[in-house]
Amino acid sequence: MNDQSNRRPGGKSATGATKSDVNGIVVSRLRALYQAVESEAVPQQFIDLLRRLDEAERAQSDD
Repeated sequence: MNDQSNRRPGGKSATGATKSDVNGIVVSRLRALYQAVESEAVPQQFIDLLRRLDEAERAQSDD
């Protein structure tokens, strides 16, 4: 089945949404998801791991 099978005249899909409508919805949802992730606290384990990696890099560069 090709991609054009559920297109109607005027560029609308069978659901009535145009490609730009769908793109706008996807962009909005991705932006909301990104903002939610951005506001989450960084887990302490991750902070500890980054600290240990920094220490290991410093120790290696001292050699």
